[in-house]
Amino acid sequence: MTAIGLVCALLLFIPIRMLRRRQVRSRERTRLLTLFHRETVGGEQLELVFALLENNEYHIDGLESVVPALKELLATTLQRALGDKQHRIRGMAASHLGALQDLSAVPLLVKALDDDHAYVRACAALGLGRLRATEARERLKAAMEHDWDQTVRSRAREALERMRS
Repeated sequence: MTAIGLVCALLLFIPIRMLRRRQVRSRERTRLLTLFHRETVGGEQLELVFALLENNEYHIDGLESVVPALKELLATTLQRALGDKQHRIRGMAASHLGALQDLSAVPLLVKALDDDHAYVRACAALGLGRLRATEARERLKAAMEHDWDQTVRSRAREALERMRS
C-alpha cells in the first residue's frame, strides 16, 4: 500500500515539477524580453540576446516578435566583432544565429567557417547544424576532413549528422 502511494506521489510530482520549470522559464523570458526592449547599449543588448536564447533552450518559441532584431544584432556582431579578443563574441553570435531558424544566415555562417579562430569556426558549424543547412553540406564536409582543430572537425561532423536525421 505504501509503495502504491509512493508511486502515485511520484507520478504527480514529475508533471508538477515540469510545469513549474516551464512557468519559471516563461517568466524569465518575459523579464529578459522587457530588458532587451529597454536596452540601448549594443554590448548589453547582445548579452541579453545570449541569455534569452539560452533561457529558451535555443528555441524561438515565444520569441517570434523579436527574431528579426535578434538576427540583425547577431549578424552584425559576427561581421564586426574583429580582433583576437572578440573571438568569443563572434563564436557565440554564430552559434546563436543558428538557433533563430532563419536560413538567410547561412552565407554568413559559411563565411565564419573561414575565421582565424577555431572557436568561431566550431560555433559556425554548430549554427549550421542547428539550421540543418543542407546547402552548406560540402563546406562542412571539408571542415570535418581538413580543419586542423579537433573541435571544429567534431562540430562539423555533428552538424552533418543533424542534417541526416
